[in-house]
This record gives sequence, structure tokens and C-alpha cells, in this order.
Amino acid sequence: MRTYPYILLLFWVGQPYPTFSSPLSKRTSDFPAKRRALELSANSRNELSRSKRSWMWNQFFLLEEYTGSDYQYVGKLHSDQDRGDGSLKYILSGDGAGDLFIINENTGDIQATKRLDREEKPVYILRAQAVNRRTGRPVEPESEFIIKIHDINDNEPIFTKDVYTATVPEMADVGTFVVQVTATDADDPTYGNSAKVVYSILQGQPYFSVESETGIIKTALLNMDRENREQYQVVIQAKDMGGQMGGLSGTTTVNITLTDVNDNPPRFPQSTYQFKTPESSPPGTPIGRIKASDADVGENAEIEYSITDGEGQDMFDVITDQETQEGIITVKKLLDFEKKKVYTLKVEASNPHVEPRFLYLGPFKDSATVRIVVDDVDEPPVFSKLAYILQIREDAQINTTIGSVSAQDPDAARNPVKYSVDRHTDMDRIFNIDSGNGSIFTSKLLDRETLLWHNITVIATEINNPKQSSRVPLYIKVLDVNDNAPEFAEFYETFVCEKAKADQLIQTLHAVDKDDPYSGHQFSFSLAPEAASGSNFTVQDNKDNTAGILTRKNGYNRHEMSTYLLPVVISDNDYPVQSSTGTVTIRVCACDHHGNMQSCHAEALIHPTGLSTGALVAILLCIVILLVTVVLFAALRRQRKKEPLIISKEDIRDNIVSYNDEGGGEEDTQAFDIGTLRNPEAMEDSKSRRDIVPEALFLPRRTPTARDNTDVRDFINQRLKENDTDPTAPPYDSLATYAYEGTGSVADSLSSLESVTTDGDQDYDYLSDWGPRFKKLADMYGGMDSDKDS
Repeated sequence: MRTYPYILLLFWVGQPYPTFSSPLSKRTSDFPAKRRALELSANSRNELSRSKRSWMWNQFFLLEEYTGSDYQYVGKLHSDQDRGDGSLKYILSGDGAGDLFIINENTGDIQATKRLDREEKPVYILRAQAVNRRTGRPVEPESEFIIKIHDINDNEPIFTKDVYTATVPEMADVGTFVVQVTATDADDPTYGNSAKVVYSILQGQPYFSVESETGIIKTALLNMDRENREQYQVVIQAKDMGGQMGGLSGTTTVNITLTDVNDNPPRFPQSTYQFKTPESSPPGTPIGRIKASDADVGENAEIEYSITDGEGQDMFDVITDQETQEGIITVKKLLDFEKKKVYTLKVEASNPHVEPRFLYLGPFKDSATVRIVVDDVDEPPVFSKLAYILQIREDAQINTTIGSVSAQDPDAARNPVKYSVDRHTDMDRIFNIDSGNGSIFTSKLLDRETLLWHNITVIATEINNPKQSSRVPLYIKVLDVNDNAPEFAEFYETFVCEKAKADQLIQTLHAVDKDDPYSGHQFSFSLAPEAASGSNFTVQDNKDNTAGILTRKNGYNRHEMSTYLLPVVISDNDYPVQSSTGTVTIRVCACDHHGNMQSCHAEALIHPTGLSTGALVAILLCIVILLVTVVLFAALRRQRKKEPLIISKEDIRDNIVSYNDEGGGEEDTQAFDIGTLRNPEAMEDSKSRRDIVPEALFLPRRTPTARDNTDVRDFINQRLKENDTDPTAPPYDSLATYAYEGTGSVADSLSSLESVTTDGDQDYDYLSDWGPRFKKLADMYGGMDSDKDS
């Protein structure tokens, strides 16, 4: 699209008359018949005569927030070229033309269609022009005029902070500066008193006062003592309209603390600090802590940190942690790794409340250099603590809440965070976490005696970016509950001498308990109720977690009772009381005159039975003869098993010969050959069985060689029939199993018998090398070879 620039020349005659304006007394939808107007025309005859032109309108000031139901009238435009015949048309352009402001193209009356707010836009600049309705050509040059919005008091003062915090030394003089509060009013400060703010104190008298014009809060009472009252809360009111009735107001709270006097300056332990922070850290993100030490205590050790110099003074800020008295370096503006990677700051630590009488000790401040390196990385969520330590009783039920962890995304996006437990640190899934609020709760029962500390890891992950996650260690201590009964420290088996005296100590008992009470273990020992009466022994509780077993009578007889089982009840004194019963084994033994054990059982095996030494020797001799007989019988039986299967034709017995060797498949050409069955003459008489004594009782019967094209089934049936009618066959049943696959299989035969076809006679000597299990085959085919040779 091509545009053509043009120059609009405005020719004026003389000087315009002064501008007059008058407010409308009534707003109507009809235009007033007569209004006072402004006329622009020549008023000096001495000037050159030019083309005459004049505009006329009534008003160019509007009040904001008009609440009428009709359009608000602005003014009237009129050209002296307008003869009232409708040949001219008025055109309006500029700010809000056609939307906020409309013009009657015939009469030139201007109206506002909407409510206007001065705080949004105080001035509108418009342009007007009169054109010939028929030709569209302007009859007057375009002229610019202004509509200004008059302010009304519709905004209350707003403090720059909702809560102010300030400190002032105790015992300060009256009029000591505390803090200055500031409130702003959005109304027009140049029009009326709508924006004139006056401060007053609503709460905090008579201790403090505020200057009405500046908002400076000062002390108003002498000798305010911190030990009597340390905290003061002052409520300050800011009211516009100069504080007059009808003005709007706003309040803020100022928390004022009286501080103690200070006589020791702060000192940094090192002169240089270095921190790192990612460039994505939003303003306010803490990146490091520095701390200056102060010999004072309490409020006297309060330290304020500030950045006094350095190239990063406008990029970082430092605030004081009132609890730890550390200076927290925070990001003040967004960082850019590509623009600057390293910043250097000079941080100053000072006591905010210095008593002048201690100034001779030196300056109450110290400085250190802080070097900040900006990393080009994204930052994952940050936990509120570096590590969490929680406690829970071991008798807690499932789904018991232990505590919670908290993490947030330090980036500007502040993405929501979800929580999870790293199952590699909690393989048994004993604990679980609420993914939304980070509450930790149990999912299984706990046992302190099994595991005292559970060290798990909690993961915080950004929901919108799962790649950003962080971990924090969580240490859970299981608190003890008295749920285990005490028991003996070891298995007690002791002895008592036959000649023991009454009340003689024979054993000291110790007990252990898996529990760990806060006040320590306190065990009590006693005999079990069922053994308390008629017992030959007593238990004496030593009140030091030990007990002694004492004899209750004089003398014991091991022939009457060789062993005593003494049940002892062990109880603890915790709540609830737990107890268990342990058994002490006491053997009656023969002892020397020093009380040393000599024998407990040897004589008990001899004398009670009444056997002499000769009888025992006779019994042992019989046992030896019996063992020799059994050994000889076993040797003879083993010799008989080595005899051949057939000794005579009268040896009739069942014999099952099992061939359970698995063939090698289609590719096994060495394991078995069908030719061996088809050529019995391949047997060798010289080969003997390896598992029995080689003794040939009869020669194998010669059988004719089968044809190569004989079907396997027919061949097997023929061999079975020959063996059934063979008079030289063994006179006992012989079961031979031939696993025949059959014909017509899609996969053909899988037997290795058909893997190799033989065109002639083969040598079957290798059957003898296969071991005793193939002895019969070796004899059979070896015999066939002998028949063939003959």
C-alpha cells in the first residue's frame, strides 16, 4: 500500500480570545439551546488580514466517577462557517473519540459515554474539524483541544508496608527517632486536599508519638525500661483531606522493640566469604549466611548487616536473621549468567544500638568481603532444613503421623512440589509420605529392638518439571516401649555337691532385657509359683539385677535324683511389667573336700543296675561277635551278587533289563546303529560283561541277517518270536522294551536307529567299549559275526 504525505497548513487570523467556561447546572439528554461560548477571532486591526476562523464550545472540564444515568455533556463545537443549513459536518478524533467521547456531527455537541477515572487517565487530547458534508473537504483547519478530568476524593491513603518493625534503645530520651512510616494517596495532589495526608497515632500512647506531616515516630515517655516491657505495638493512621471530617483513612502497625545497651563490637571470624547461586534464583532467594561474633549476650549481641560497597551492591541485599544473628545474603534483582558471572560485595556488621558512653572502645562495626559466583543451572526445590530428625514410639499404630517435611521451588515460577520416599532407602516400605503436604506416617508396625534408627531419604519433585528434584535425609528414631520380657543372660547349667550344706550359694544369675528404659533396668528374681513349695533350692534376689541360687537342705543323693530343673521368674519394673520364666539345670555331683566336681554320671550307669565287671565284659564280647557275623554275611551276599544272571536252567526268577540310555538324535551317528540289530553276526564271543565274573554258559544262537529294507516293526516282531521259540533262551521271563515311533509322522522318525543306513556289514566291536549296560548287545552282535564267519 502506498501512502502520500501531506502538509496541513493552519491559517489563523489575529489572536484568540480568552477561554471561558461555566459548569452545567443540569444534565439532560437534549442539548441546551444557548450556552456561553469561546470565540477565536481577530481582535487587532493592526495585524494583517487573514482568512477568518473561529471555534465555539462551552466546557472542557469533567468530574470523575460521574454517576448520572444519561451521557455526561462536555461542550459544543461551532464554526463561523456553519450557516445552519446542514452543509457542514463536525468530526472528532483523538483520545477516546468514538468510544468515550461522541460528537453530534450536525450541531457539534460533545458528550462522554462512560464514567471516567482520573487515576487511570487525567487528560484527554482530541482534535476537531469541520468539513463540507457534500465534498468532504475541510472548511476549517484541524484544531486540538484538551479535556481535563477533575479529581474527587475516592482513594484512601495506603502505607508502603502493612507492618513496620523498629527498635529503639531502652532509657532513650524523649523525642528519640524510632521509624518513619509513609502513606501515599492516589488522588490529585494539585487539586484540593484529596491527597493531603495527615498522620496520627491510634494505639501506643503515651509511649510514642508521630509527626502529623512526616510520619516520623518518636519516643514520648522518659525512662522506658526494657526489663519491664520489651515490646510495643503502635497503630498509625493516615487520613487525607488534611485530617478533616469526611476524609478517607488507612492504618498500619509498627512493632517497636526496646533493645539493651551494647558495649562490645562485632567481629567477623574470617575476612572473605564465597557463595554460589544459580542465575534462575528469584529476588529474595537466600544464597548464603555470614555471621559476626559478639561477646555480648541477648539483645546486646544483636547485629545488623548492610552492603556498603562493591560492584554487586544493587544486585544483592543482606538481611539479619534475628534468631541466629546471621547475615543472610539474598538476591535483590534477577541475575544473568551471560552478563556477569562473579560479584564482589563489602558487607558490614554493626550493632544498631550503640550507647555513646562506650564509643571510646572503638567503632561498633566490622566488614568482610563476600564473593558470589553465579551458576548457569536450574534450581530444584529447596527443603526448609538440611536434615530432619523425627521420633515415634515403637507401639505406634499403622498410619500414625510422625511429622512432616517442607520444600518449595526457589525459582520465580514457584512450581508446586510433590513428595515421595526413596524406596532404595526404605526397602521394607515401613514409612510413607503424603505427596501433597509432606506428612510422614507409618505403614507397618515398628520394633525398636529390631532397628533403633530408620534413615530414609525424602524426594521433592516439581510437578510441572519432574526433572527438577531434591533430596533430604530423614532420621527417624524409634522410642522404646516396654514390650520385651527379661531373660537369662545365658543358659545356666550348674551342679550341687552331694555333701552341700543348706543356704550354700551354687550359682549367680544374670538377666538381660532387649528394652532400654530411661531409668535403667531393674530386675527381680523369684521362684515360679509351682516350684515355690517343696523346692530343694531357693532364689535370693540381690537387688542389683542379679540373683543367687541357694541350697535349701543339707546333702543331696544323685542316685535318688541326679538332675533338678529349677524354674525362675524374672520381672522388670517398667510399665507394663514384663516377665519370663527361665529354667536352671542343677546336677548332683560327687565332689572332693574342696567342693570341686569329680563325677556326676559314671557311677550312676554301673551301680544302680547291679552289674559286675565280668557281666559287662560278657556283654561287650557278644556285641563284637554279632558285628563280625553281620560283616561276614554282608561279604558273602556281595560275592553272590557278582555271579552271572543264569547259573542253571532251574534258576527261575523275574529279570527286568532296562535300557534307559537316551539317543543322541538325528545327528548322532555313533551312539546306536540299526545295522547292529539287523546284523546279529556282528557280535563277538570274545567280549565279556564287565559287571560280573566272565563265565560263558552257552553259545548264542546264530540268526540270519535281516534284509536292509525290512521294516523295523517286522524286524522286532521276528526277533521276539525267535527268542520265544529259542530252546537256548534263559528259563526266566525277560522283558525287552523297544520304543518304536511308528510311521507316517510329519516330523519323520526322531530315533537314532534310522540316522545311519548301512549298505553292508559293520564292525560292532565298539559295543564292548560302551560298558556293562551294552554287554548283551555286544554278545548278540558279536555272536552273529561268529555265525557269519563260520
